[in-house]
Amino acid sequence: MSKKTCRIGALISGGGSNLQAVIDACAAKAIDAKVVVVGSDNPDAFGLERAKKAGVPTFVADYGAILAAGKKDPASLKPPPNFDAEKILARQKLFPNGNRQKAISYLTARALCEATILEKMPPDSVDLVILAGFMRVVTPYFIDAFNMDPAKPRIMNIHPALLPSFPGVDGYGDTFAYGCKVGGATVHFVDYGEDTGPIIGQKCFAILPDDDLDSVKKKGLALEWQLYPECIQLFAANRLQVSAKKQADGQTRKTVTILPK
Repeated sequence: MSKKTCRIGALISGGGSNLQAVIDACAAKAIDAKVVVVGSDNPDAFGLERAKKAGVPTFVADYGAILAAGKKDPASLKPPPNFDAEKILARQKLFPNGNRQKAISYLTARALCEATILEKMPPDSVDLVILAGFMRVVTPYFIDAFNMDPAKPRIMNIHPALLPSFPGVDGYGDTFAYGCKVGGATVHFVDYGEDTGPIIGQKCFAILPDDDLDSVKKKGLALEWQLYPECIQLFAANRLQVSAKKQADGQTRKTVTILPK
């Protein structure tokens, strides 16, 4: 099996604890990979300091500033030259039955932000993009830049819930509020929906009667720091096979098979 070093580009928004777990796993040779660049939508993200301390180049695509400028002067929100609104609109699943013009405006604004990321992290500069607490939904414009081969997706995300339950921004909070007895984390490839991509791996933990939301989050994070490096190593070792299968409901869904060593 090839031991080629997988080049990782990471996107973060906050503290970057999962990023740190991946950096540490790379340094310990638990992953045949190296984090080569870290980007953030938040100039104040502490994860940028983690990256700099590890000697990893960083960049900022300041979504807040870009979007604020667009609200002030809508004419300034000119899409990237290669942005095809109709094509992106047809592929996205974020606005399945929503206002068409609103969807185009949203996707155009996000593509402008994503173009900044693509400038700093060109698709040919990394083998895998990991979303490590990146609190922005990526659009088909960004996804298609990396996923040139549908059978070999190259964007991975970690989610704080046992998908498909509790997608969205507050997985642990939703899990706890619902009264679940089990919580967990999921690593999946990114597709055109929100937390709907094919699942690579999951880990779970018991939620006990004396647990509160803080203890649930602590349990979950501890598992995330194990799970993400494990799934990244499967990608680095070329052990993930993605295939489309027709389900009982007639829908076609992509699934991930873990190949033997």
